[in-house]
Amino acid sequence: MVVAAAKSELTLLERSFAVIERLKAELDHKVVTGLAVREQHANVTTYLPNEPPDAVVFAECTQDVQAVVRACADYEVPVIAWGAGTSLEGHVNAPFGGICVDLSRMNRILAVNTEDLDCVVEPGVTRKRLNEELRDQGLFFPLDPGADASIGGMASTRCSGTNAVRYGTMKDNVLSLKVVTPTGEVITTATRARKSSAGYDLTRLYVGAEGTLGIIVEITLKLYGIPEAVSAAVCPFPSVEAACNTVIATIQSGIPVARIELLDEVQVKASNAYAKLALAETPTLFLEFHGTETSVHEQADRFGELAAELGGGPSVFAVKPEERTKLWQARHDAYWSVLPLRPGAKAVATDVCVPISRLAECVMETKRDIEEMGLVAPIVGHVGDGNFHTTLMVDVDDPEDFAKAKLYMKRLVERALAMGGTSTGEHGIGQGKMKYMLPEHGEEALEIMRSIKRAMDPKNIMNPGKIVAI
Repeated sequence: MVVAAAKSELTLLERSFAVIERLKAELDHKVVTGLAVREQHANVTTYLPNEPPDAVVFAECTQDVQAVVRACADYEVPVIAWGAGTSLEGHVNAPFGGICVDLSRMNRILAVNTEDLDCVVEPGVTRKRLNEELRDQGLFFPLDPGADASIGGMASTRCSGTNAVRYGTMKDNVLSLKVVTPTGEVITTATRARKSSAGYDLTRLYVGAEGTLGIIVEITLKLYGIPEAVSAAVCPFPSVEAACNTVIATIQSGIPVARIELLDEVQVKASNAYAKLALAETPTLFLEFHGTETSVHEQADRFGELAAELGGGPSVFAVKPEERTKLWQARHDAYWSVLPLRPGAKAVATDVCVPISRLAECVMETKRDIEEMGLVAPIVGHVGDGNFHTTLMVDVDDPEDFAKAKLYMKRLVERALAMGGTSTGEHGIGQGKMKYMLPEHGEEALEIMRSIKRAMDPKNIMNPGKIVAI
C-alpha cells in the first residue's frame, strides 16, 4: 500500500501532497492550498523568514484535528497548530512544509462553572472575547499578553503578560487540557480539581510545549472575581534605574500590585505620539491596583511613598474604566508605536527575565549596550516579575545592521543568563531562541527534553524544528 511505501519511495513534498488529497476527501472545503493563505499562516511578526506550510486546514472540531494528525502520522508529514498568529519567535513557521491546523474556528466557550471559579474553552477562543462573556457573571480571566491572543496559543507558549505579577502565568492558571497526541488519540491531562498528587503533571508538560508534543483542543482555566475597585496610575522617574529600584522595593515590601510596567523615555515618546498621550518623556511606570476601595488606596499610598524616596512621582491616577483602557491600550500598542522611530526598519521584539533583585542592573547594562551600539531599541517590561522587552528596530536587508542587532540580542540573553535569569520570560523559544537552550539548561537537561520529544512524538511530526532539534 502507498502509506507503507511512503517512507522509502516518496519525498516529503510528495507525502505532503498525498496527505492533502486525503484530507480534501475527508474534510473538503476546510482544506486551503492557496499561497496567500499559506503565507498568512507562517511567521510574519519578526525578522525570521516566512516558511509557509503546504496546506492550511480550518478545523472546526476535535475530530477534524484528529483527522489531520492521523493523516500526517501515516505519511510522516509535519503538522503545525495555529491560533491567532501573534507569537514572536517563529513558532508557526513550517520549515519542513506540512499541514497547518488553524484552530480559530474552534472558538466555543463550553462551560463556565461560576461556583468553582473555572471555565472550559476551545483553543480558538481569544482572551478578549472570553472576558466579554465572563463580565456579566462578575468573573474575569486575568492573563493579558497584550495581543488578542487565542487561549490555545497562550497555553502553548506559556504566556504571561501585564497581570502576571499578581495572578501568575499560564502555567499557574490552566487546570486541565485535552490534547490530540501525535497518533491522533485524545487525552485529558487532569481533572477540574484545584490540586492533585496523582501521577505526572501532564498539564504543565503541554503548557509551553509550543505544539511539539500534541495539539491542545480544550482548556480548563482558573477564573477570578472582578475586583471591587480598580485604579491605574502613571508615575514618572528621573531615570530607568530609579524606576527599577522602585519596582524592586514594591515587590519586596509585599504590595500586591496587579500590574507594574516600565516604559523607558524612548518608549514614552513613541507612545505619546501613537496613542495621543501627554506623558512626560522620562522613564515611567504604569501601575494598576486591585482590591477593595480601602485596600486600593492603601496600596497606592504605600507605592507613592516608595517612589518618592527614589525621586519618582507624583503619580497621576486613572479610575474611570475608559481612562484605564486608554492607558493600557497604549502599553499594548508599544510594538506598533515604535515603527515610526525608524521608517523602513523592522521591529524585532525580544525579551528576557531575571530575578527581581538583578532587574535594575540588567536593564541599565542593556541601556548602555543600546547607546554604545547606536541602536534604536525602546525598553518596556512586566518588571514586577523581572521580565522586560526591547523592541529593536533593524534593517534586515543591511548585513552590517543585522549583524549588530544579532550581537545585541546575544549579549542581552547572555547577560540575563549570567544573572540567573532566562532567555525568554514569555515569548517562548520557537525557532528564534533555540540556540540559547543549551547554555540555559545544559546538555543533560536538554537531552531529557529530546528524550521526551522522541518518546511522545517518535516520527517528529509535531511542529518540528522548534524548541529542541531532533
